[in-house]
Amino acid sequence: MRPAAAAEKLGIPSVVVTTTGFTAIAKAAGKAQGVSGLRVAEYPGAVGVHNEALVEKNVETVLIDRIVSELTQPRANEAENASATSRRADDIVFEGTFDEINDYFSRQLWSDELPIIPPTRERVAEFLKHTRRAPDEPIAILPQANLVATPTNIAANAVMAGCKPALMPVLIAAVEAIADNAYNLNNIGSTWGVLPFLLINGPAAKKLGIENGAQLVNKGANPALGRALGLIIKNIAGYKLSRNYMGTFGYPMNFVIAENEAECPWEPFHVEHGFNKADNTVTACGTVTWGWAPAIYGTEEKNAAQAALEFLSIEVTKKPCLARLVERGAHGFQNMITFMIAPPVAKALASAGFTKQKIREYVYEHARVPRRELEFLIEYGHSEAFKFPDMIERGLLPKEYLVGENDLVRVLPSADVINIVVCGDPDRNRLMVLWGGYIKPVSKKIELLS
Repeated sequence: MRPAAAAEKLGIPSVVVTTTGFTAIAKAAGKAQGVSGLRVAEYPGAVGVHNEALVEKNVETVLIDRIVSELTQPRANEAENASATSRRADDIVFEGTFDEINDYFSRQLWSDELPIIPPTRERVAEFLKHTRRAPDEPIAILPQANLVATPTNIAANAVMAGCKPALMPVLIAAVEAIADNAYNLNNIGSTWGVLPFLLINGPAAKKLGIENGAQLVNKGANPALGRALGLIIKNIAGYKLSRNYMGTFGYPMNFVIAENEAECPWEPFHVEHGFNKADNTVTACGTVTWGWAPAIYGTEEKNAAQAALEFLSIEVTKKPCLARLVERGAHGFQNMITFMIAPPVAKALASAGFTKQKIREYVYEHARVPRRELEFLIEYGHSEAFKFPDMIERGLLPKEYLVGENDLVRVLPSADVINIVVCGDPDRNRLMVLWGGYIKPVSKKIELLS
């Protein structure tokens, strides 16, 4: 999409070729690049599972005609949502009963299919009391819709989600984090189902009711805060289901975690990344995975710390899309891996002499699969249909992969993609590995009034 948008800006007519279901996201991506009405020719169906004969037939009888048609007519100058983009954030958009408001918001695709609290001016005003920012001050421009996030529209989404007003500074910092180019919000529409989530650090977490212990994503302020993040991504960033937010099987709710710094035997996450321990921070993260949380048990033959390291190494080879995870080089795929480690496991690792960095280095060295397995995943699970030797020649895989088919090769591009957070049930011996494709974590300081 981006090369076509760049060409159009230079006056070169261009066509994006998509498959069924991706036309809307192509147009949205073009609009995010400043090109409305991007020309799109749609290949019919899921090309990845079509045999060669069917692909040739569809290209010859359908796709070529669509490409020619797009190139032989003027590019449409779309004016989508003109009324919405010109509306002030504090305008009254609807009046009615609770049920009528919910029905209207649902029809406008402003809700998440759950009942929302109507964002009245009075409720929004309560949130604005918790920030020094002016109500209409631009906080960030969020792709793909390229709408301006202001305290007013951030607060409106927080009200809808059921947040308490004191959480306003967290959401402003969260918006700044997801707007950062390094985070890569513009590419979360993948069919993988990329789910943004937040990590909170600092002493204010407890004061704000943000949980870090057992069942943390479902308790305290966490669920409403996560829901607010999701509504902001929908209503300000403009990610709409089946238009440009294309997770094949949909999405669970966005969630929030906080690090249990009191039970953490190491530096907390935000201190590792250059903040002071007294600072309050929010880190924008992402994942496409959730699932089994292994229990760690030690024996005389293998202590708990060693078992945890080996489990982490195994989980890293199972959770991510290895065809994308292994990519190296300047144009390597963006990845983030989050280890959520319950306090008892963290303490066992620390007692055995493992710092967070030593854990990263261990997993980097020991998370390996047979080369033949990785070669299969790349050839049949990579959208660009790369071949193993081609990726090595292009520098996307290291030359150390030139080994026998049964030899083990590393799956991590570097140890730095691993982020370690101590949280969860303080009495359980569990850990969880999450992988976020397209995403890199970005941390911002939370500015509290007191």
